[in-house]
Amino acid sequence: QVQLVESGGGLVQAGGSLRLSCAASGSIFSINAMGWYRQAPGKQREMVATITTGGTTGYADSVRGRFTISRDNAKNTMYLQMNSLKPEDTATYYCNTIVNAHRWGSWGQGTQVTVSS
Repeated sequence: QVQLVESGGGLVQAGGSLRLSCAASGSIFSINAMGWYRQAPGKQREMVATITTGGTTGYADSVRGRFTISRDNAKNTMYLQMNSLKPEDTATYYCNTIVNAHRWGSWGQGTQVTVSS
């Protein structure tokens, strides 16, 4: 299995944008599905967006229309473009492989996103 490392987080004002990257140690071509997740203080980890090798995407209602997930197999990287950021988007963001509905790969350190008012 490949190792994934998140990057691109930071501090941004409300209404601003950030682009998160998820770099894999190897090819992601054979990985059927991958996703972005986030966890805010005092809350459970939640799904933000998912994408399959065929390009099918899914989004949480809270981010639909603002966030865009994509993957570049040639660069072995997955991205999350976040626009129109809101303070409630503040969380640690993680990327992971999706084996099935109830099984994921190992969770890494994530990247912190902080949105100020």
